[in-house]
Amino acid sequence: MKALIIGAGQGRRLLPLTEVEPKALLDIGGKSLLEWQVDALAERGVAEIVFLAGFNLPAVERSLERLGRRWPQTQFRAVYNPFYGVADNLATCWMARAEMQGDFLLLNSDTLFSPPVLHTLLDSAPAPISLAVDHKSRYDDDDMKVELDGSRLLDIGKTLPGERVHGESIGMLLFRGEGPARFVAALEAAMLEPAALKQWYLSVIAALARETPVQAVTISGHAWCEIDYPVDIKKARQMVAGWHSAPQDAVASTGTS
Repeated sequence: MKALIIGAGQGRRLLPLTEVEPKALLDIGGKSLLEWQVDALAERGVAEIVFLAGFNLPAVERSLERLGRRWPQTQFRAVYNPFYGVADNLATCWMARAEMQGDFLLLNSDTLFSPPVLHTLLDSAPAPISLAVDHKSRYDDDDMKVELDGSRLLDIGKTLPGERVHGESIGMLLFRGEGPARFVAALEAAMLEPAALKQWYLSVIAALARETPVQAVTISGHAWCEIDYPVDIKKARQMVAGWHSAPQDAVASTGTS
């Protein structure tokens, strides 16, 4: 199994914290956000971890080198998007399409998650594309909202009207079987349009969901959070502090956007 971690952007909403360090390298309770992700992935046996980089590539490469010494059985490398400053993450994924051979995980570098989140997705029923989702009582404008028909994804986006919202994406997907090839083909088709430079890769998932079953996998009850703003750093540090004093399965889900 391979994992692709999307982290090309600077994370400007976290400035000045990200003035030099990419968001993925910020300290969260004694480890970088990337370290938390890698530890969970490597412990699960993920053999290759590819970071889709942009801002401050040398810092990312140094971190991957250190992680390689820590996890010698895991291969680490970076794929660089030199256009990260003018293109959104759909283009970043497109530049890494050669890495999308065979089954793989795709996750956002700003999603901090407890290992049970990862296990739930990896142990889900076979499907070409599986999307980890959570549920809560209300959703804000920044949540990546999902519309579902049972466990099938119908649509995904931040602007879905409230009556169609059944959950939110946590920024983690699993591609298996024919899923990788379908995703790559959809990325290539999307990049033929000029608007693609300003689109998120999840817009491709929304388009695929209209023709390919995309499975929504509920991870509710397991701890995770998205780190976009300084207040999220505080929440994330509180969350990992709780992991030292309680089993991670017992920690309430703390998804934020």
